[in-house]
Amino acid sequence: MKKTRINPQRLPQDLHIHTAFSSTDSSIVPEMTLDLIAAVGHAKNIGISDHLDSIAKDETFQQYIDAVRTKGFYLGVEVDGGKWSEIALQMNTDYIVYHCYDRSEDYQAIDHFLGAGKPVIIAHPYALETNLSKVPLECFIEINNRYIWKYDWQNYFKNISDKQRFIINSDAHQPNWLNQQVARYVAYELGINETLLFNRELAFI
Repeated sequence: MKKTRINPQRLPQDLHIHTAFSSTDSSIVPEMTLDLIAAVGHAKNIGISDHLDSIAKDETFQQYIDAVRTKGFYLGVEVDGGKWSEIALQMNTDYIVYHCYDRSEDYQAIDHFLGAGKPVIIAHPYALETNLSKVPLECFIEINNRYIWKYDWQNYFKNISDKQRFIINSDAHQPNWLNQQVARYVAYELGINETLLFNRELAFI
């Protein structure tokens, strides 16, 4: 039987990926390393966005910056609500992945991020009951694999505006999560077009 080499098609971008730096997340496995993500190379533009509560210490965050930048990935951080916004603003990241709960302080923090020139990705809003009508149109609404299949996404997104911008991510915590099949199915069913946050393909090292 003739063998054929598999040539996987690369995704345009994936900006919500975790590594072993997210030490406070029990679903992270130690094999989820920057080396592995670079080797798989499942997307043209890759961003790492580990949990802020895991890397907030000065020495840990500098290690995180150096490791991500050395690999040639975009640098993000996942921020759990407005209480972490001041710390997040002090960090030289390319973008913010943000948990916006349906609380006034969390919506207010978005304005601080945008005012500082930080692109803001509103992470899995259906899981956090984010009111999208309160989210500025400058933000990017995320659809990812991890939670959306648990929720009534058809009803949640039924009143989406054609002015809102969407980003498709994996929210990968383990190597076998490095894909976006479920998220892309949902986006297709909703008639959503993907927005590419970065248009410069990085060279992975």
